[in-house]
Amino acid sequence: VAAYPIGSDDYPDSDKLLEQWKKQLLDMYQKPKDPKDAVPPIEMVNSVDELLKKCDAVMIFSMDGRLHLKQATAVLKAGKRLFISRPLASSPEDAIAILKVSSETKTPCWSSSQHRYSTGFSGMKNHPEVGRVIGCDVYGGWTVNAPEADKFTRPLHSIETLYTIMGPGVVSVTCTSTPTAESITALWNDGRVGTYRGIKEGAVKYSATVFGEKGVSTAGIYGHGVPVNGVVPTNDKYVGYEGLAIEMAKFLKGGPVPVSPAETLEIFALIQAAEASKAQNGAVVRLQDLSKKLSE
Repeated sequence: VAAYPIGSDDYPDSDKLLEQWKKQLLDMYQKPKDPKDAVPPIEMVNSVDELLKKCDAVMIFSMDGRLHLKQATAVLKAGKRLFISRPLASSPEDAIAILKVSSETKTPCWSSSQHRYSTGFSGMKNHPEVGRVIGCDVYGGWTVNAPEADKFTRPLHSIETLYTIMGPGVVSVTCTSTPTAESITALWNDGRVGTYRGIKEGAVKYSATVFGEKGVSTAGIYGHGVPVNGVVPTNDKYVGYEGLAIEMAKFLKGGPVPVSPAETLEIFALIQAAEASKAQNGAVVRLQDLSKKLSE
């Protein structure tokens, strides 16, 4: 196992976080809780090329999505299966380019937020107290004064929650922006409506309200299970990143891509359309079918 630590000048905390994560990784491998779990320590290398000589599959966790196209291209051309932590890229153009290389090299690649696999969210799409989902209002944090490169990162946790519960199929959006919130309303191709509230001021939590044929229910909160009889669990086991980690492990061992390129690009198209709507004072903007560009 090897790692290539790299920061970004636009993310002031990245260098500090890198040192913290490096220590955690080294301690995890050198000082396991149970001695029988001891394995060789992670080797820190100085380039992607050096990394590729030492591994069979790769995970990219660079915070700056602008770095991902160059990093991913090298990995995919080397034939290494690849997971990219959100965002896949910092722009729709880079996202398309990465997925094109994946297709051309026949090397699987995918990206996701950990919120997609939090059971409190994923369990709502077939919750017995809700039934078939006909609408969903999600909410979560929105980083104010974030780098411009973060435009396709800030809403991703909650937008992926919306897609986890509602599924793909958005055709148009409207977006309103104020100093306290970013509000996106999305229309699905079957007439369903979903919303996202990006919280800029006040208390920040990540959850949703789900509207179904049988009932209306608050979703669980990140890291915890689904509500039962309207009660959201908070004292159950906190799983956090575990759901995504399991999916990553299945994929890196040869399993299928859990999130399709088409759905990933639709999320980029939604955020792109929301930015366009905001620039047009909340006008309705239809999504581009970015997946068509994969075959161009």
